[in-house]
Amino acid sequence: MPTHLLPARYIVIGGFLGAGKTTAVGQLARHLTRQGRRVGLITNDQGRNLVDTALLRSQGFATEEIPGGCFCCRFNSLVEAAQRLTATTRPEVFIAEPVGSCTDLIATVTYPLRQLYGDRYTVAPVSVLLDPTRAARVFGLDPGSSFSTKVRYIYRKQIEEADLVVLSKSDLLDPARTDTLRRTIADQFPGKETWAVSARTGINLEAWFDRVLTAEPSATAALMIDYATYGEGEALLGWLNGSVQLTSEQALDANRFLSTLAGAVQEQLRAAQAEVAHLKMTLSPEPNLAGDLASVHLVRTDFVPELAFRLEDPVTRGQLLINLRAEAAPDLLAAVVQRALWIVTQQFPTLRATLDHLDHFRPAPPMPTHRLAHQPT
Repeated sequence: MPTHLLPARYIVIGGFLGAGKTTAVGQLARHLTRQGRRVGLITNDQGRNLVDTALLRSQGFATEEIPGGCFCCRFNSLVEAAQRLTATTRPEVFIAEPVGSCTDLIATVTYPLRQLYGDRYTVAPVSVLLDPTRAARVFGLDPGSSFSTKVRYIYRKQIEEADLVVLSKSDLLDPARTDTLRRTIADQFPGKETWAVSARTGINLEAWFDRVLTAEPSATAALMIDYATYGEGEALLGWLNGSVQLTSEQALDANRFLSTLAGAVQEQLRAAQAEVAHLKMTLSPEPNLAGDLASVHLVRTDFVPELAFRLEDPVTRGQLLINLRAEAAPDLLAAVVQRALWIVTQQFPTLRATLDHLDHFRPAPPMPTHRLAHQPT
């Protein structure tokens, strides 16, 4: 590395599927950009056609995507992605968003980064985001659908290894509820530094950002984890990534179409008693010189699908990306998505939906490239 370049800051923002990681990454990237700092983003997924990448690129951020496995299993690809960004935009800060079903990040990602590439990067404390409603159900504070024991094992291990536990979407909680969650985390995971933030309203964001930009990681040993249980928990999750070409003789209201489709997928999953971890969809017009898109997401089976981005104008051609993760068989997810597409296209008489790509599977057992049990000296 040229001597005139200072080491870049490397920030890992983890958390379970649906915790709000991509929204937080976008907010942090905007915060840094406003300060005049160059930013590079790295997204990650078990499959391809990742909605998160499309969302972040549509906001103008230099973004690399690592498909086909989590950061721990694709460590060399993670380093190569950072090198590509360095060659093109020379980021002063990298923000990496791992797969939402991934844990053991400190031993398999941040420790190896510090040991092998400590001259290139200063590594930030690992933040793990929690959706407060999901967390309350996992902790047994609230009734409602949740995951099976081995999936919850991954969820809890993510919290256990976090340097910073971040209650995202805190605008949805009253202060008493926030305090209850904080106390529960403190009781079950003693010594954790806990933050309550909201990427939507800006609550406590800058204070948290300052922390990850300046603080040192905690000096703790690597996570004690049973990789057999970890792998079995991941294997209970079905994964679906798909892309669909849309054409319509009449101008299509993309926002209404996305909301209707999300509702149809939700109804099919509810009927199958499948718990949603995360459903994300984007619709991009074609041609799309401005990089505009509409997006919708659903983070629990009994939640309400939310439009995060809207298209101002109707479209006649476009590409639909679908990312669905749920505790269900992959074949069921494929059937649900195809059935929902058929149902919804009947409501738009001149709309034609052509499935270009559909990939549905269970994640393979995690096999880290590196695993360091202790913090590098």
